[in-house]
Amino acid sequence: MSEPEKIICKPTPWFLFRAAIMLLMFAVFSFLFYQDGLIGYRRKNASFFLRAAFSEAGDQLATMSKGGTISPTEWRAFAEKQTVKLPEDASTLPPEVQPGMKWPEPLLDSVSLREKQWQQLWRDYSAAWPAWSMDAEPPHEPYNAQKIREQWIVFGICLALSVVAAFFLIRTLLRSIAVDSEALHHFGGKRIPFDQLTRLDLRKWDTKGLAFVDYQGSAGSGRLRIDGLTYGGFKKEQGEPAEALMKRLRSRFSGELIEYAAIEEAPEDPATPAT
Repeated sequence: MSEPEKIICKPTPWFLFRAAIMLLMFAVFSFLFYQDGLIGYRRKNASFFLRAAFSEAGDQLATMSKGGTISPTEWRAFAEKQTVKLPEDASTLPPEVQPGMKWPEPLLDSVSLREKQWQQLWRDYSAAWPAWSMDAEPPHEPYNAQKIREQWIVFGICLALSVVAAFFLIRTLLRSIAVDSEALHHFGGKRIPFDQLTRLDLRKWDTKGLAFVDYQGSAGSGRLRIDGLTYGGFKKEQGEPAEALMKRLRSRFSGELIEYAAIEEAPEDPATPAT
């Protein structure tokens, strides 16, 4: 009589897909928080304060033009002395924008400022910034050092979660559960002969695909978890590998079996009068 074929349950695509999605999600979050902590929030701050400078220049020109027209030369002489109002804490700003920065060149031209209005000048300026992309619509308020520090903290948390997700994904990829004619082979290289299995708990097998096996003997002692949803699966088109493994295991198992007993409703006796 030929020996039965070894049944091997490898990680299911269902589990691997979920683990990969979790890893991707944490990795994307890590990148976004890293970007905001490194330069993103600083650039938003620059956008906030520079836009305020454009608004201030428009108001100043309107005020100085009352009662007469200020000449382009007079306006330039005034504008060249003005600086962008920036916070003293330079760590909240990008290297390109630092305290003491003069008004940008477009604000020195009174004709252009009067004709285009400061809003259009700002949109043109923010779109053409050479070093990095500046938001045309800045935040409602600037980000302080604490807000920037929070991005680094969340980045660290997401990075740690990414590492954990990657660890479980790689570990699961390298694991499998199998049974042959003599023993249960659990991941980690543990081989447990069937006669050393002392208890099989199937109370969660039908609902969650989980079973627990106690063993004692030359392989040591302990409890193993068999997760049918993670290893093998229950797809009929694939032959229900996890169910096939469990059937083989039960056919060779001689220890204590724990499972929920099916409760059958007793048929009503038609002779019994209704109450």
